[in-house]
Amino acid sequence: MSFMRLAILASAVLTSLVGAVQAQTTLRIGIAEDPDILDPSIGRTYVGRIVFSAFCDKLFDIDEKLNIVPQLALSHETSADGKEMTIKLRPGVKFHDGEPLDAEAAKFSIERHMTLPTSFRKSELASVDHVEVVDPLTIKLVLKTPYSPLIAQLTDRSGMMVSPKAAKEAGDKFGLHPVCAGPYKFVERVQQDRMVFEKFADYWNKDNIHIDRVVFLPIVDATVRLANLKSGGLDLIERVLATDIKDVRADSRLVLSTAPELGYLGLTVNVGNDKSKGPLSQSAKVRQALDLSIDREALNQVVFNGEFTPGNQWVSPTHPYYQKAFPVRGRDVAKAKALLKEAGVTTPVTVDYMIPKGAENEAVAQVIQSMAAEAGFDIKIRAVEFATTFKQAQAGEFQIFQINWSGRIDPDGNSYIFMRSKAPQNDGGYSNPDADKLMEDGRMTANVAERKAIYEKLTKILLDDLPIIYIYHRTLLIAHTTKLQGYKQMPDGLVRVVGLKFK
Repeated sequence: MSFMRLAILASAVLTSLVGAVQAQTTLRIGIAEDPDILDPSIGRTYVGRIVFSAFCDKLFDIDEKLNIVPQLALSHETSADGKEMTIKLRPGVKFHDGEPLDAEAAKFSIERHMTLPTSFRKSELASVDHVEVVDPLTIKLVLKTPYSPLIAQLTDRSGMMVSPKAAKEAGDKFGLHPVCAGPYKFVERVQQDRMVFEKFADYWNKDNIHIDRVVFLPIVDATVRLANLKSGGLDLIERVLATDIKDVRADSRLVLSTAPELGYLGLTVNVGNDKSKGPLSQSAKVRQALDLSIDREALNQVVFNGEFTPGNQWVSPTHPYYQKAFPVRGRDVAKAKALLKEAGVTTPVTVDYMIPKGAENEAVAQVIQSMAAEAGFDIKIRAVEFATTFKQAQAGEFQIFQINWSGRIDPDGNSYIFMRSKAPQNDGGYSNPDADKLMEDGRMTANVAERKAIYEKLTKILLDDLPIIYIYHRTLLIAHTTKLQGYKQMPDGLVRVVGLKFK
């Protein structure tokens, strides 16, 4: 009898263990590149933001209609003069190392974004003079000048909170084992292979976390990403090719989620750091000629089946801040040739054209290369591993850098950090005092009409100088299996894991 009982008990234990193993759920997400460092102060890639959304909550977030909603903060209040913002924090929040997220921790995180030597958040928080602790769950941001985009900045990496204890202990190695206050905590990262996160038991919104582990898998080739999704090797993929839309929609096992993008694809021109002093960096007329050689709608049709939106500004033609006085110009090869002649340059004008590796990036570059050749340009396409492109861009090792910007909800977030003199992501070294003043003015007022008038003047300057040649605005294309439920696509392109479950 005792033997039978032992056998039954052993069988029950084994069944329980098997059930526990089977109950473990893993969400496998295919991303188009391997991110840069996983430190919210230092990171600057779109895929990095996708990964951050799984483990690094922010003070505020956005909803589908671009409304700003609470996340780690409960509320905010701005003073009448626009120079103080008081933020109430959510009680009971813990970092992944068990440390409390209180006012002192929030103050530390914001000051770290502002002062870390390698931080890319400095310009986003440049208006903040200092941070005060009002009480254990309240902080006050005291500003040098009014700054209308501040709350929008706190919906992204500037609003991400990191554990002071972990950050102090790790120093400049924090990005190798980041500790935040999000739904999942960091487990491991293998470069070019995977990033693994597991459910954080003490997450403030843990009742909405239904999946045990999230694994991000960098797969550069979009065709391979889709094949893995179809075969069951992945559960969700970002950046489906526009040419694959029909294929995805025809597959009853898949769901396609779309949203208009907040950002753009642009050609950043190295106007200030070009070591070779080529014609493109030295003459606005040469840049204007290149701009006029490109047929944006034809490119959209050829590469994206007409699914994207041609553009010429840092916000799309459907955006409230788009300047309708400066519509997208049509292609004019004759005028482009005339501008090159006026500039006194010898044709063909040779251009080093750096792109991140990837079939879609290469297709866009090849179309531009072909079009520009007819106007007198000899574009040399140089495909580089994604993270390496940023290192080379910062070092000024390019003449054109073709790069997507995922976009921000406030137009300042699409312009200032790229075109303000000495801004951290101004890889082309562009500097124009008149443009600088207008960008500063645009931050000083929250009045929409006043800001639009300021940005109209700025648009005219930038379309003449062309430090960035804007090409199009993407439609966000995310595909996932029908087994994954609760997914909603936001305009910022991020993949939010809270609320997701498998049926």
